[in-house]
Amino acid sequence: MRYIKNLHYFCTMKTLNQIKYPTMKQIALAIVLVFGVSLIACTQTNEKEATNSVSVNSDQTGKVIQMDKAMFLDKVFNYQANPDKWIYKGDKPAIIDFYADWCGPCKKVAPIMSELATQYKDDIVIYKINTDKEKELAQVFQIRSIPSILYIPKEGQPTMTMGALPKAEFEKMIKELLLNKPVSQN
Repeated sequence: MRYIKNLHYFCTMKTLNQIKYPTMKQIALAIVLVFGVSLIACTQTNEKEATNSVSVNSDQTGKVIQMDKAMFLDKVFNYQANPDKWIYKGDKPAIIDFYADWCGPCKKVAPIMSELATQYKDDIVIYKINTDKEKELAQVFQIRSIPSILYIPKEGQPTMTMGALPKAEFEKMIKELLLNKPVSQN
């Protein structure tokens, strides 16, 4: 029994002697390294965000433009300043696609909107608003079903449609509501 106690004491002492605790220099170096890596990561994230904001502000002719509340108030309609009267601020007629990333029909409408943005790039502007991120805008327009498409003529009141329509129907609405061109009956 005495032999076992001595062996246990010897093994514990040997193990304790082999453990090397970090010195203050090593701890300070580790802190500096963690801080440096964090600083570099934050700087790279901010550079990416700056690049993204530049691309939004660059010429978007012929593309569907992602819109947030601030952009909506600036380029479309300031409902806070004029809550009772629709005053469109744009220089071209516009379409706003109210969508959500998880919505199947919205995913079917997205490529059609891209094609229409390219096709009518000189005549209209096409925006899209994510209703999950811009809940206030969805509430202002009482969006209950997505996709909801808002057609905004240069003068007059906007018109709303709901649901995923084929490209031909969107073209018909653009010609009738936004460009005031008669649509031939086939």
